[in-house]
Amino acid sequence: MDMLPVDLRVDLDAAETLTMGTDEIVVLTSCAHTNGDIYAVLVRMPPGGGPPVMHRHAPSEVYLVLEGEFAFYVGGRHETVDRVPVRAGQVMPLAGGTPHTIRNESDADAVAFVVHSPGRAMEGFTRAAASLAARGEPSMEAVLAIAEEHGIELLGPVPAGAGGTGPAQR
Repeated sequence: MDMLPVDLRVDLDAAETLTMGTDEIVVLTSCAHTNGDIYAVLVRMPPGGGPPVMHRHAPSEVYLVLEGEFAFYVGGRHETVDRVPVRAGQVMPLAGGTPHTIRNESDADAVAFVVHSPGRAMEGFTRAAASLAARGEPSMEAVLAIAEEHGIELLGPVPAGAGGTGPAQR
């Protein structure tokens, strides 16, 4: 049986850290260690942080919130968008192809353990966007090109009036 190396422990103090806008991404497992199947990260998002627009992509994601609270905006079946608050100790799964974005609308940092599967597209986008941001404020054209290159469709801002409590809170 073809097996991956068993000892892939990560020292958080020595782990690679990427910055996208105000968000910090600590790489826990790269696609190089998982045959492209998994990209796992810790995301630390300060108040006001998060992607600026709704988006969708083929990889699925699972968020385990470790600290604080995230607001997920998730597209519904009838062109609706639900706001789903997810607090420390709760999990938010997102199937591939689901329109969504995530924000920190609280007054404290929020931290989540996030797994993307398959991971290549998300890792590629994260690394390219962080590299672009490290060179200065990126243009919208550059961000759109990187997103398109990695199969991420940017859908625009969260619709006005999006809200409600989604399934995670029912």
